[in-house]
Amino acid sequence: MFNADKFINESVLNLKKEITGKALIAFSGGVDSTVCATLVNKAIGKKLVAVHVDTGYMRKNESKEVKKLMDKIGLNYHFIDASEEFYKDLKGVIDPEKKRKIIGEKFIRIFEKVAIKEKIKFLVQGTIAPDWIESGGELRDTIKSHHNVGGLPEEMNLLLVEPLRDLYKDEVRKIAREFKLPVAERQPFPGPGLAIRIIGEATKERAEIVREACDIVEKEIEDASKKGLMEIPWQYFAVLIPVKSVGVQGDRRAYGYVISVRAVHSIDAMTCAYSIIPHEILDRISTQITNKMKDKVNRVVYDITNKPPSTVEWE
Repeated sequence: MFNADKFINESVLNLKKEITGKALIAFSGGVDSTVCATLVNKAIGKKLVAVHVDTGYMRKNESKEVKKLMDKIGLNYHFIDASEEFYKDLKGVIDPEKKRKIIGEKFIRIFEKVAIKEKIKFLVQGTIAPDWIESGGELRDTIKSHHNVGGLPEEMNLLLVEPLRDLYKDEVRKIAREFKLPVAERQPFPGPGLAIRIIGEATKERAEIVREACDIVEKEIEDASKKGLMEIPWQYFAVLIPVKSVGVQGDRRAYGYVISVRAVHSIDAMTCAYSIIPHEILDRISTQITNKMKDKVNRVVYDITNKPPSTVEWE
């Protein structure tokens, strides 16, 4: 059985030996990067520099909350708003693998600039086992390139450190609970963010639509869970599908996007089952999304596919 306390003590000792200078950590505010940052901070203290990049594909108010979290943990950090750069680099990009690789390389180039300024040699990432398993390599097929694995450029000027590489999500959560971190039960959020919850070109306009839809899905499901109406899923969000359908708004014809709601139960992300959401909750979600974005979205569907054959995210 996995022993979180033993893992923490051994990792801190190993990190003290492995990291011989200053290190930079890519900090998203999710459970993986937060656990990773806390471990490395325990090992090398202020020699760790946390960098949070707002890509323009974050959830509603997410970057503000991440700033608060970095302050709470006591990290030495940089906050970088690179949203316009990401929108520009992803313009016209439709293929999901290309999207992930562009995002992965963009992150690294931003980190390298900080590393040069701060004289940093090491890059710490919260990579976990499903990331590199799904990214393929050797005899493994590539399911999808995770930005922190398959999205890494072939040449980079930083030495990679991945303390959580052999762990699964449930084990990372045990460490988070041991550290009493406020994100211990937080649902996963992909490194490429909302860019992979927009099927096709991830424009600024589409990002704003799916951001609002994700916020509605999260709030309604969390509220229903608190009231005991349903079990909280492992992951739950909205996806923008780049097709339009005819609808009716008032007494006029409307032509808007389709939003798919996705919610799954899992332990380690390797397999998932879709969540059973009561119809009244789905009705509230659908009504709120179509009312709030009545000129942009006129149809909401629910994804009832397990993993396999699907993945959790659509891209």
